[in-house]
Amino acid sequence: MSPILLFSFVIGYFLLLLGVAWYTSRNANNDSFFIGNRNSNWMLVAFGMVGTSLSGVTFVSVPGNVGTIQFNYFQLVIGYVLGYVVVAFILLPLYYKMNLTSIYTYLEKRFGMNAHKAGAFFFILSRTVGATARLYLVINILQLFILDKLGVPFIATALVILLLILLYTFEGGVRTIIFTDTLQTSGMLIGLVACLLVLMNTLGTDLAGTWQLISDNNYNQVLNWDAKSPFNFWKQLIGGMFITITMTGLDQEMMQKNISVRTLKDSQKNVMTLSFILVIVNALFLLLGAVLYLYATSTGLAARGDDLFPTIALSDAFSGTIGVIFIIALISALFPSVDGAITSLTSSFCIDILDFNRSAADESIKRRRRLAVHLSFAIVFLIMVLVFKIINDKTIIQFIIKFAGITYGPLLGLFSFGILTKRVLKDSLVWLICLTGPLLTLVLDLLCNPHYYEGLLHIPLGMDSISTPLFNGYKIGPELILLNGVITFLGLWLISRPAHKPNN
Repeated sequence: MSPILLFSFVIGYFLLLLGVAWYTSRNANNDSFFIGNRNSNWMLVAFGMVGTSLSGVTFVSVPGNVGTIQFNYFQLVIGYVLGYVVVAFILLPLYYKMNLTSIYTYLEKRFGMNAHKAGAFFFILSRTVGATARLYLVINILQLFILDKLGVPFIATALVILLLILLYTFEGGVRTIIFTDTLQTSGMLIGLVACLLVLMNTLGTDLAGTWQLISDNNYNQVLNWDAKSPFNFWKQLIGGMFITITMTGLDQEMMQKNISVRTLKDSQKNVMTLSFILVIVNALFLLLGAVLYLYATSTGLAARGDDLFPTIALSDAFSGTIGVIFIIALISALFPSVDGAITSLTSSFCIDILDFNRSAADESIKRRRRLAVHLSFAIVFLIMVLVFKIINDKTIIQFIIKFAGITYGPLLGLFSFGILTKRVLKDSLVWLICLTGPLLTLVLDLLCNPHYYEGLLHIPLGMDSISTPLFNGYKIGPELILLNGVITFLGLWLISRPAHKPNN
C-alpha cells in the first residue's frame, strides 16, 4: 500500500482526536486537568484504561514473543487479576478516604516530606522511561514502514507526534483523556479482531481449525514449571500480581483516572471490570501471535519478535487489507499510554514537587506553570525517544518490565510499610534507603542475568564465572519487583521506631 495513503489515515486519526479534545476541554480548569472534576463515568474509565494498560508494546511484542515463550505470558496475566483485587479493595479505599489528588500525598501524611518526594521521584523516573520506550517502539515502526519511504527523518516524526499529543492534552488533561482513551481503545480492539480474522481467512481455516494448528505446533503451552526459568509459573503469577499493584495501584497515571470517578464503589467496579476485559484481550493477542507465526511459517517469512506483526500487516501480500487497520490500531494502542503519561507526570510534578496544593498563587499563575511543566515533559519525551533510537533495543517489553521492577520497588516498599505497620520512619534517611534498594536489586539482577545486560549494553561483561556457581542457573524474572520491594521494606524497618502509644 502507498505510504502516502497510510500516512493520510494517520493524519485523519489525529484530526479526530483533536476534535474530541476541543469538545471536552471547553471551560476546563486545573481541577479538570488533574482529576476530571471527580465526575468521570466509571464505564468509560474502565474501557479506556484497557488501552492505557496494554499500549503499543503489547500490540507488537506480546504476539511477537509467542514464537519463543509460547503462551507463557498468560501466567503473568493471571497474576494481574490478583493484583487488581488488591488495588480495588485495599488501595482505592485508602485513596478515597484521604480524598487524594496525588496518591503520593499519602506518603507525606504517613511518614513526612522526604517520603512524599521520593515516591513522586520514582514514579516520574519510571513512567518517563517506560512511556518513552513504548513511544519509541511505535514511532520506529511508523518510520520504517511509512516515513522512511517518504524521506521524513526520525527526529521529525517523533517531534510531530509529540506535538500532536501535546495539543490534545494541553488543556483538558484527564477529562479529555477519559474520552480519547475510549476512542483509542475501540480502535485498538477492532483492529486486533479484524487482523485476526483476516489472517485466519488467509490460512483457510476457522477458529477450531486455527486452534488445532496452534496445538500441533505447541504454541499454546501456558504453564512453565521450570524453577530456574524466568517464565516459571509461580514467578510469573507473583510477578504479575505485584506488577499490577505497583504499576497500577501505586502509579499516579493509572490512579489519576480511577480517583476521577465519582464514588469508591464505582471506581472498584471500574478496576474489576478492567481486569476481566484484560484477560480476554491478552488471550486474543496471544492467539494473534500464534496465527502470525503460522502464517510466517507457511510463507517462509523470516521476521520474528517485534518485527513480525508489522512486517506481515504491511506486506504486499495483503494489498492493504490489514495495513490500514494495523496502523490505526497501533497508534490507538500507543496514545493512551503516552497522553496519560504526560498528563500524570505534569500532575505529579505540579502537586508533589511544586506543591500546588499549598501554593497561594492565583489560579491563572498555576495554569501557566502547569502548561510550562506539560511542555517540558514533552521535550523530555523527545530526548528519551532519541536515546532509545541510539540504543535500538529489540526487546522493549522485557526492558520495560525490568526497569519497572527496579524503579517501582521503592514505591512498593514505602506503601506496604505504611499500610502494614504503624512504625515511624526517620524521614531524613528515607532517600538513602529508597536509592539503596534499587541499586542492590540491580546488582543482584546483573549477577543473575548477565547475558541480558550484555545484549542491552552491546558489550561483554564476562560474568558467567560468577553467575553460574552463585545462582546455579537461576534466572530472576518478573519477581524482581517483589525482591526490590522487600529490600526497601527491610531498609525502612532499620530506620524506623515503634509509634508512641497515647497515654490513657
